[in-house]
Amino acid sequence: MKVLFMCTHNSCRSILCEALFNHLAPAGWQAVSAGSFPSGQVNPRALHALKEAGVSTAGLSSKASDAFEDSPPDIVITVCDRAAGEACPVFFGPSLKAHWGLADPSEVIGSEAEMTAAFEATLARIHHRVSAFLALPLETLEGSALKHELSRIGSI
Repeated sequence: MKVLFMCTHNSCRSILCEALFNHLAPAGWQAVSAGSFPSGQVNPRALHALKEAGVSTAGLSSKASDAFEDSPPDIVITVCDRAAGEACPVFFGPSLKAHWGLADPSEVIGSEAEMTAAFEATLARIHHRVSAFLALPLETLEGSALKHELSRIGSI
């Protein structure tokens, strides 16, 4: 199973999802991430939050979705926050698609503690969602039932 997490800049939310999914997922499952307008660099606070949580940051990079043209994912999950007025990127292809909107923790302005707390809260929410995904009975779910469950997870 290959899951692509997409966001606008692929520097924070989608990177956090990729790393945490790979940390929690069983062997044979892989998460990757991409952006519709990749920034070309990973947010240093995202890397710090992952390291503090004991999650590997090896190999994380900001890239466009065309990096996966030759190896399309099974599932595409967009994580841009519609409430923030962003245009969510769309990946065209046969992949199952879902949306897990997340507020961008890099947009938080405040003290060091407040900014750190925003990244920690985002990582905790991603952990909750990824754990719910991995708990699904994927051997019996397919098509619209799986899409429904992934959408439900995006609302928790």
